[in-house]
Amino acid sequence: MANDEWRMMNNESLLHLLQLASPALPVGAYSYSESLEALVEVGKVTSQETLAQWLTQELRWGAVRLEAAVMIRSYEDVRSQDFKAVIRWNHWLTAVRETEELRQQSLQMGRSLLKLLLDIHPELIAVYEPLQQEGCNFAIAYAIAAAHYQLDSQSALLAYLYSWIANLVSAGVKLIPLGQTAGQHLLLTLQPALKHAAEVISTLKADDLCSCSWGLSLASMAHERQYSRLFRS
Repeated sequence: MANDEWRMMNNESLLHLLQLASPALPVGAYSYSESLEALVEVGKVTSQETLAQWLTQELRWGAVRLEAAVMIRSYEDVRSQDFKAVIRWNHWLTAVRETEELRQQSLQMGRSLLKLLLDIHPELIAVYEPLQQEGCNFAIAYAIAAAHYQLDSQSALLAYLYSWIANLVSAGVKLIPLGQTAGQHLLLTLQPALKHAAEVISTLKADDLCSCSWGLSLASMAHERQYSRLFRS
């Protein structure tokens, strides 16, 4: 294969990856704070430092760790055309959601992403439209898109985690509030934690699929009753 052709294929994959991880992706991610709004309300997250601590521990032990691990497994199942396994993982993810808010967030974003993918690539409708009808979690829809565009698994994983953390940093900039410069600095300082999380998640065995997300769950339940709020969760 000529060098120019190799470079073109990699540039095409990069563009697909950037589009999938872009905040402009119309899935509504910007409307969610994943209960960060409740934590700011009660004074648990009040600064760049406390936001960094919360995001770091979520990467290590929280629900996003599970989501990303299931995303990678679903990605591999799509590549091997094991669609029954993809559906099982989708049901599993729905079952492990501990609050209605978090469940509805994942299903709304997943439904939006899958609908977008099917609109752009109607040849996929026969395979994935039933999944959209029954409810598709965002991690599953992301895995389907990453596999369809033939992205490598590690790049897809890093982009998934980065888009998650970038969205919550953006929410923190609005809620705490932080300046835009502080938000960008925070994204840079979180890069080692992000890379470490991706390395760990990519090696998790089936028996390791667990999380310690009681803090997130309590914050989510509090957010459901919060009187004044900017975000849907």
